[in-house]
Amino acid sequence: MTLLTGNLSRERFGLTGLALVSSRLELSAALVELGEFGEGIAYGEEAMRIAEEVDHPFSRVHAYWGIGNLYLYKGDLPKAISMLERGLDLCQTWGILFLFPLVASVLGAAFALARRIAEALPLLEQAIEQALAGRLRVYLPRWTIQLGEGYLLAGRLDAAMTEARRALNLTRDYKQRGSEAWALRLLGMIAAQQEPPDVEPAEGHYRQAMAMAKELGMRPLLAHCHFGLGTLYARHGRQEEACLALSEAIEFYRAMEMTFWLPPAEAALAQVVSR
Repeated sequence: MTLLTGNLSRERFGLTGLALVSSRLELSAALVELGEFGEGIAYGEEAMRIAEEVDHPFSRVHAYWGIGNLYLYKGDLPKAISMLERGLDLCQTWGILFLFPLVASVLGAAFALARRIAEALPLLEQAIEQALAGRLRVYLPRWTIQLGEGYLLAGRLDAAMTEARRALNLTRDYKQRGSEAWALRLLGMIAAQQEPPDVEPAEGHYRQAMAMAKELGMRPLLAHCHFGLGTLYARHGRQEEACLALSEAIEFYRAMEMTFWLPPAEAALAQVVSR
C-alpha cells in the first residue's frame, strides 16, 4: 500500500481492478480476522471511497464485498446487507460474473444470520456452483463453510454436516489454516445441536478450533467458540465450566464491540447463574 502513491495510485498492474483498492481490502480482511474492526473498517471504507471516486465498476463491487464482509464479521447485519446488495446489483447491471459468487456467498451468510433463510440458501448454493465452474476456487473452502452454516441455521443438520466435512477437507487441501479453524467450529456447532447432543465430539471440535485461533490471533473465532462451549456446558449441567466459557465470550464480544452476539451470551450466562 505504501508504494501505491502518486501516479501509481490509479494503476492496475495487469489486474482487473485497481491495485490500490484490492491491497486495502486484503489488509482489512486480515485485520478483521484478528478482531481489529476499527482499523479494518477504516481501510475498507477508504477502498470503497477510492473505487467510487474513479467510478470503476469492478473495483466498486470488490469494495462493497470487502466492507460488507467486515460488517458481517462484526455482526452489523443491516450495514453488511446494504453494502452487499449494492455489490450484487452492480454485478448484475455490468455483467461482472467473475465477482458474483464472491458477493453472493457473503450476502447469503448475512441473510442466514438474519434468519432470512429463504433468501440465503439460493445465494449460498449458487456461489458454490459458480466456484466449481469458474476460477475462484481459492474461496471455495470459506464458501462451503458458509453454506454449511446456512444449512445449520435452517435446521438441516445432515446437509450442514456434509458441507462441514467437505469444508474441512478443502481447507486442509488448500492449506488454509484460518478457514480450517472455522470449519472445526462449524463441526462443533453441528455436534452440539444433535438430539441428543454429541457432547464429546462437539467439545473436541471447539477446542481444536480454539487452539488454532489462539495460535493465529483470531479473536472473533475465539469468542464464538467460547460461546458455543458455554452453551454446550450449560445444557449438560456443567455450571462452573459454562460460567467460565460464557464469561470469556462476553469479554471478547465487549472488547471488539460485537454487539450482535453480546445480548444472547449475557442472557445465557444469567440463566446459568440463576440456577
